[in-house]
Amino acid sequence: MKFSKRVKNYKEKVKVSKEYSLTDAIKTLKEVSGVKFNESLDCAIRLGVDPKHADQMVRGTVSLPHGTGKEVRVLVITKEPKAQEALDAGAEYAGFEVYLEKIKEGWTDVDVIIASPDSMIELGKLGRILGPRGLMPNPKTGTVTPDVAKAVKEVKAGKIDFRVDKTGIVHASLGKLSFDENQLEENVKEFLKTIVKLKPSAAKGTYVKSLYLTSTMGPGLQISKDDLFAEIK
Repeated sequence: MKFSKRVKNYKEKVKVSKEYSLTDAIKTLKEVSGVKFNESLDCAIRLGVDPKHADQMVRGTVSLPHGTGKEVRVLVITKEPKAQEALDAGAEYAGFEVYLEKIKEGWTDVDVIIASPDSMIELGKLGRILGPRGLMPNPKTGTVTPDVAKAVKEVKAGKIDFRVDKTGIVHASLGKLSFDENQLEENVKEFLKTIVKLKPSAAKGTYVKSLYLTSTMGPGLQISKDDLFAEIK
């Protein structure tokens, strides 16, 4: 079987069965990156929870110290004067009726939607469009708020939201490989601290079962979690 030059590079430098320290994993992923675009650093954590039970759902937000490195397109659904406040804070789009109509017609070309509480009656009717795309605002993630300008600034600065999927895994993108190693480490640690704080009281046994880091086109590296979690507590 023939392998591409990139895959051969992985095989030479990556030990699949090895558990890496956070520092070594980030260093390795940066070294083996052989693509022509700026890859993301992605994290996958398998948790000892059963998301089918509401009291074991893990969901939250975290403000990454160094942001995600991504340009986030923000739409704010609100009326004046808050719409102008949102635009002044950096939102790409802000308004009420015009954007409700665009969404009804199928337009969802944004990454995050923020809404003021008084707009949720109408926006909630579009759940069948926004829900499957993960765009429906939610008070738990800070995307339903009367202070829309603050919410826009937080999202632009690197605030992300996450939730455990039905298999018990939390996925998150925690920066770009072009960040320096210390910046990526600090982003990962801040995310993990938040995961630990959100441990449901109903969760029994081992909470964090496994932790992997990967890049967009790179290999998945298992992280030695015990020392890492002892450090961040």
